[in-house]
Amino acid sequence: MLERVSIIIPVAPEETAQQQLLDDLAQLNNEIIVSSEGSRAKSLNVGAAKAGHDFLWFLHADSRVSTENLVDLEQALEKHPNALHYFDLAYAGGGLAALNAGGANIRSRLFGLPYGDQGFCVAKRLFDEIGGFPENVPYGEDVLFVRLAKRVGIKLNRIPSKLVTSSRKYQQHGWFKLTALRQWQMVKLLRQDL
Repeated sequence: MLERVSIIIPVAPEETAQQQLLDDLAQLNNEIIVSSEGSRAKSLNVGAAKAGHDFLWFLHADSRVSTENLVDLEQALEKHPNALHYFDLAYAGGGLAALNAGGANIRSRLFGLPYGDQGFCVAKRLFDEIGGFPENVPYGEDVLFVRLAKRVGIKLNRIPSKLVTSSRKYQQHGWFKLTALRQWQMVKLLRQDL
């Protein structure tokens, strides 16, 4: 089943974090598309348009993929091919960012609102039905994508392993400041009309 997955990695200009992720994926024979089109949403959509396989797996450049992630993804796709899949989140290095990861996992389970750093995977035909990631917003394309998926009746499926991502943004911007910003952005996104 994994051989039917195209992996799409959006990268910002000058970004190099994807190299570790590419090393993690080197054992696979999958189509891997690194896409840099200015905005994250456009990079995701252009990558999806180039993909030649049945499923699209969107990974942030600073994510790390384990063997457990791959096994669990394959099982999830076999059992629920018509779902939007996401992983539990963990931040490398722990610290206060671990609280944010715990909060993200609770939010995802209780409210069905995972973020893009939880590694969305979806059938390409369903991605097309959703309409892709909204490109007309400055942030939050991942949350809006999930809302659009739910609106057209696509169910979410939690994959029970942790996808590890970097906590560098919390280190760069400060834990409290970034956490407060993300909460404020979430409130705005939930109030936005689709």
